[in-house]
Amino acid sequence: MPVSSTTKSPIHTPKPQERLKKSEQKRNLFQTGFFLLTNGQLSGYVTGQIYRGPAKHMCVPGLNCYSCPGALGACPMGSLQSGLYDTRQLFPFYVLSLLCFFGLLFGRLVCGLLCPFGFLQDLLAKIPVKKYRLEVQKPQLDRTLRYFKYAILLLLVFMLPFMGRFLPSFMKPWFCKYVCPSGTILAGWPMVSLNPSLQGQIGWLFGWKSLLAIAIVVGAIFIPRFFCRYLCPLGAFYGLFNKFAFFRLSYQASSCIQCGACKRTCPMGIDMPRQNQSAECVRCGRCAAVCPTSCLHTGFKTPDTPGVAKCD
Repeated sequence: MPVSSTTKSPIHTPKPQERLKKSEQKRNLFQTGFFLLTNGQLSGYVTGQIYRGPAKHMCVPGLNCYSCPGALGACPMGSLQSGLYDTRQLFPFYVLSLLCFFGLLFGRLVCGLLCPFGFLQDLLAKIPVKKYRLEVQKPQLDRTLRYFKYAILLLLVFMLPFMGRFLPSFMKPWFCKYVCPSGTILAGWPMVSLNPSLQGQIGWLFGWKSLLAIAIVVGAIFIPRFFCRYLCPLGAFYGLFNKFAFFRLSYQASSCIQCGACKRTCPMGIDMPRQNQSAECVRCGRCAAVCPTSCLHTGFKTPDTPGVAKCD
C-alpha cells in the first residue's frame, strides 16, 4: 500500500513592489484620516466660514493653514511668526516648544505622514509622467536649491517677523503671506470661491500666490516632494532633529547587498542607504519596503540602538 506523502505549500514572500504597494496604501490611508481629523469642519467648505472655536488655539504638527475652511487647529508656522512680531507676548515659547517636541519625537516623519501639503504632493507624484531626477541630472543645482528652505526659515519665519517688534511695517507673517502654497490651495482658493465678497478684493498678492502655488504643484508632479525638498521651512526645522528623533530609519549594513533599490525609490532623492539619517529624509518608509534583504527599518528607537549603522 503506497504511503502518501504530505507536501508543504510554499510560503509566499511578498516581492519588494508588493510590499511597497501595501506600505503606500497604509500610509496614504493614515494621511487621509489625519487630514480629516485636523480638517473636520466640513461645513466650512459649504458656508465659507472659518472655525474659531477653542481648538484653534492648538497647533497641528503639519503645514495646515489657519484660514482653511475645515481647519480645526492652527498652523505652527503662522503661529510662530505671529508670536514673534506680537509685542503683547514676550516670545512664542508655546509654539516653539511644541515644534521641538514634535521634532524630537518624530523628526521629519511629520512631513511624511502628518502634513496635509505633504500628502497632496504624494498624490501629485502619482500622476503618470516621466519624473525629473534633479539629484542625478543636476546634482550641484539640487544641493544648492535644498538650502533655500533654510534661508526661508531663517529670513521669512524668524528674522523679518521678529523685526516687527521694532518696525511696525514688518508686523506680518511673511512666509504665510507671500509664499505658503498650502495656505493658497487649502484656504485662499476655497475661501475666495465660497465668498463673493472676497472676490472683489482680489489683488496682486492673490495673483502672485496663485502663480507660485501653480508652479509648486507642477514642480511636485515632475519632481516628487518638490516643495518639501527645496522650499518648506517647517520641513527644514524638523529636519534638524532627524539625527536625534526617537522615530528613526535604521540601517543594518551587514545585510545590505548594495542593490540601489532604496535610492531609486526615495521621493526625496537621498543617497540611500549612506544618508539614512539625512535631514532630508521624511521617514516615508518606501526604502524599507523595497529593500530585498530588509536591512532598513523604521520605528521608534533610541539614538544609540546597538547594531544600527549611522551613515551620513
